[in-house]
Amino acid sequence: MFIFGHIGITLGIFYLLSRLFPKKNIPVDFKWIAFGALLPDFIDKPLGRIFLAETIGSGRIFAHTLIFAILLGLGAYCIFYHKGWTAPLIIAGASFCHVLEDQMWNSPRAFLWPFLGWEFPRDTFSGGFIEYLIGILNRSYDPAYSGVFIPEIIGIGIILLFAGNHIRSKMKKNHRTAS
Repeated sequence: MFIFGHIGITLGIFYLLSRLFPKKNIPVDFKWIAFGALLPDFIDKPLGRIFLAETIGSGRIFAHTLIFAILLGLGAYCIFYHKGWTAPLIIAGASFCHVLEDQMWNSPRAFLWPFLGWEFPRDTFSGGFIEYLIGILNRSYDPAYSGVFIPEIIGIGIILLFAGNHIRSKMKKNHRTAS
């Protein structure tokens, strides 16, 4: 999955949870959801594909692990408990959604790191970061790679629905204040 898939699907998950559990007051804050939905890639892609390319050579390392999700969630809960700030909880939840959307359970050596050993599995892709990025971009929007293409289209659709709803509510608000 790529950018729009992660952001859009995670946004949809948060929206559905807020509707299913209205008493829990689950916040649907786009900027924090978007940041959290991309956080594992913000950390792991540069770290594993650029800085540690020779030793690890993978874009799914530390921030794609269960231990990272647990520690991020615990830290977020502590901040929420002491300061009442919900943004870290949103980021932690969205980051965990990213790990689920990447189906990290299919790569247990990475997902359960360090419990199954200290080594991360290397990507099968060879080449530098630019070649990797171009390859990912090509696959993300090529219908032949439906495992990436379909979630990207779904994500774009969800983002467009939210953007349209936001624009419509702004227009209604502006119309009421002008009257």
